Parts: sequence; C-alpha cells; structure tokens
Amino acid sequence: MKKGIKAIIGLTLMLTIISGCSGGKEATKSQETKPLNLMSPSELTTLDTSVMLDFPDAIVQTAAFEGLYALDDKDQLIPAAAKEMPEISEDGKTYKIKLREEAKWSNDDPVTAADFEYAWKKMIDPKNGFVYSFLVADTILNAEEISKGEKPVDELGVKAIDDQTLEIKLKEAKPYFTSVLAFPTFFPQNQKFVEKMGTDYGTTSENVIYNGPFTVANWKQTDLSWDLKKNEKYWDQANVKSDKIHYEVVKEASTALNLFEDGQLDVATVTGELAKQNQSNPNYHSYPTATMNYIRLNQKRKDKETPLKNENLRKALALGIDKENLVNNIIADGSKPLYGAVTEGFVSNPETGVDFREEAGDLMTYNKDEALKYWTLAKKELGDNITLDLMVTDDGSYKKMGESLQGSLEKLFEGLTINVTALPTETALNLSRESDYDMFLIYWTPDYQDPISTLNMLRTGNDRNYSNAKYDALLDDASQKYATDLEKRWETLITAEKVGIEDTAGMIIISQNQQSVLQNEQVKGVNYHTFAAPLTLKNIYKEAE
Repeated sequence: MKKGIKAIIGLTLMLTIISGCSGGKEATKSQETKPLNLMSPSELTTLDTSVMLDFPDAIVQTAAFEGLYALDDKDQLIPAAAKEMPEISEDGKTYKIKLREEAKWSNDDPVTAADFEYAWKKMIDPKNGFVYSFLVADTILNAEEISKGEKPVDELGVKAIDDQTLEIKLKEAKPYFTSVLAFPTFFPQNQKFVEKMGTDYGTTSENVIYNGPFTVANWKQTDLSWDLKKNEKYWDQANVKSDKIHYEVVKEASTALNLFEDGQLDVATVTGELAKQNQSNPNYHSYPTATMNYIRLNQKRKDKETPLKNENLRKALALGIDKENLVNNIIADGSKPLYGAVTEGFVSNPETGVDFREEAGDLMTYNKDEALKYWTLAKKELGDNITLDLMVTDDGSYKKMGESLQGSLEKLFEGLTINVTALPTETALNLSRESDYDMFLIYWTPDYQDPISTLNMLRTGNDRNYSNAKYDALLDDASQKYATDLEKRWETLITAEKVGIEDTAGMIIISQNQQSVLQNEQVKGVNYHTFAAPLTLKNIYKEAE
C-alpha cells in the first residue's frame, strides 16, 4: 500500500482478526456468539473508500463495504458482489463481470454496475487528487491520461452495460488485475447518496450507506472507538457470525496487554519484550503477514535536495543496519529480517512455483566494512557532519525501532546526527505525501498479488523523489513488453528489484512482519491476508461460554 499504501499492520498492525469472506459454513440459529472487543493501533480516518489513507481504513472499509471479489482463508479470490469470476478476452485486456442481483445497500437500493462505474470515475477525476488513484491509472484504459487532465473522465475504460453487467477495458494485459478488485479503491459507491451528503460523506458513521457484512456505528472523525454491527440488508448476512464488534484505539502494547488481562480486549497485539515474555502463554499466537517495515529515503524536501540525494550515503545507511539484531532484540515478536522489497511467501514464479524471495536472493545484507567505505565517500561529497530527520509513527513499536536505529547508526558513522520525530499515523502519512521528510520508517503491505505492487513505489514520480531511468524501463517492460510472457516478466521484475534496492539503494528494507497477539480462546476464525485489506471480519466470532 502506498502509504500504501501503504499501511498498519506489522509490528503494530491494526488488530482484529479475520476470516475469509464468502464461502464459510453457514451460521446456525443454535450457535450463540458474544460481542467482540478488538483494538486498532491507530485511528480510523474515513469511511469514504475513495479517500482511504491507511490499513485501519482498509480493514473497516472491507468490513462495511463489498467489492466485486474478496479473499478466502487461503488468499484465493472468490466472488463477492460479483456472482462469478470475470470473463476475460483472449488478449487479456477486456473483462466482463456479472453482479449478483440480490446485493443491496443498507438503504435498500440495489447494488448495480453503475455504482462501480461511478466510484472508479470519481477516483480517477484529477480534481479530487485521491491518494490511491494510481491503482486506477496503472491499470484501466485512458486512466493515466484522465489523471493528467488530458482526457475527460467519461473516457475511462469502465462501463455499466446494464444493472448487473460491468465491462472493464485495460490499457494492457494485467495478469494480476482480478486481485486488484479486492482492494477498497475499487469498491462501489451509491452516486445519489454520495452527492446528497456532499463533503460530509464518509466523515461519520451516520452519513454513509453500506453494502458489506457490517455497518459502522458510533463514529466520527477523531473518535478513538467505533462499533461494527451486522448488516441485516447484506445479501449473505446468514454467514456473518458476529452481531457486534467494538473497537478501541490502543497504541501501546503494554496498555493492550493490561486490557487483555482485564478482559476488556479479546485480542491484543504484543511486540518486543512483551512478545518474548508471552511466547509460552497459551493465548499467544503468531501469524505470518506480507507486510514489510522499511525506510523511505527522500531526496528532495520542500524543493531542496536532501543529503539522501547522495547514493553513497544511501548505501552506507542501508548496509549499516544490523537487521538481525534489530529484529531479534528490538522488534522481538517473531518478525524476520528482510533482504528485498518483495516479501517471502507472497508470490511464486508462475512457471516453476519458486518463491520470489528465494529466487531473487538477499540484497543489501549488513556489512559494516562496506558501510564505512560508502560513509567515507559520502563525507567527501557532503562534508564531515551530516544531519538527517527520521519520522516514525507514534505507536510504541515504531518509536522503539526509530530510537534503536538512531543509536546504532550514530554510533557506527562518526559525524552523523539523526533526529527522531514520532507523529500520529495520519499526520506522518500526509507529510510523506508532501515529501516533507528526510527518512520515514513505515510499513507496507501489497495492494494486490503481484511483485509490481511493491516495486511501483520507486517508479519516477514518487513521494521520495527517487528516479532511475533503468528501473523505470524494466517496470515498463514487465508491464507492456512482457505482459503475456509470464516467465520473462518474472525475470524482469527480479532484475528491477535489484536495481532499486541494491544497485541504487532507493529505500532501506528492514523486516517482514509476524503478527503476534494474545487471543481469547473463545475467538474463532483467525486469518491474515497478504494483500488487499490485511484482515477481514466477515466470519470472525466469539463463542458464548
């Protein structure tokens, strides 16, 4: 996710638990469940799927709204608002999707193909400037030109043929496109209701209508708690197992632990020393994710080049971080050091089945001597004293990681000063979009199931002002020249990752998150996803005693 997207999770991932969306066993009337109490490490910022900022938004929006496709408990795509998988043309550029007739909004309006057409055109309209419009621009015919103001919005390659038929035209074949449709950016919106609400749409739980498993209650922007209630108008409400889920924002792991032990939380995220101490606890669980922690290196801030424009400095910093020590002794929640932008276990070679990370190998491993060599070169070009600002989010884990990085790097590199600033997640993400930072320690989970979802972060035009013609050309080849040659496309993406992460140190990869939690034994249906919203809530429930 650009932040995704990009977004919570990971060490302090928005905590809730999930299930796969449709297709679970139907809940019976004899099955009694209890209200769930869950936590989020940061605030919910919006209920407008067009304006989504971070993973708390994505998780709640995926609970309250439903797109064409969802993920099951094995990360496989299944029909949701669509009644079946798409019909795809031979050249891979045209998708025809049938919607289910029984789907409706919480105000009883039917969910139609026009709701998707409206939402996507709203997303790409340049006057709106939405963060995730890049997902539309990267895939749908004419979207990039529309986003630049070169073509009118009505020329977007999406059309409601009738109430239950949506036609989508892509600018080139995208083998991953169906997985993109599980992301909230591509969820529908009811045009009549949205326009009636105007700028108030999505700012409170009352000025929204819902088509997903739950409705949201008792929330307005800046609130630190909210409720999800079963949506009785949802077409598959018989398979929604919880009647109510209550959320509280909890930013410190120690607070979460206390609330869990007091019975006020059913699931609590634990990190660092608390995770270590609780590994023998029968309520302790650890789940793999595709979320990585990484450092954005911004080369131009407020129209002025930062020291990070210097490639030698970037390489010194990247090679000077002892990821093993940081992950095992500071994060200490079961997460793993990561030596590339594409996480382990996320996507495999379409021909051989070999995992991307295994085939691409380790990039930029800790090497003190090499780091000091690049540091010496950087000082010759920048001067003996270099100061950098490191921005982190204000939850406990990221502050702790930031302080650890500050101490170890200042100790290794004589003349380096790092100033750490901890900010609320929304504030930090807004500053990052404005390129108003030097370094930003943040998380990322892929928006869809393909390496390019992550690798696109370094394409020219990003908010860290990294630009490399060779890198761009490789991504263009993967997207265009080799769009239907899957093996050649795969090889090209592996080469691109090496150029961006190792050859030019465009960003510093730290770790792959493992979600460690204390979980009430009555809570069932736990599962995490590796793309789209990292958690879904349709089948989660707490058994009655």
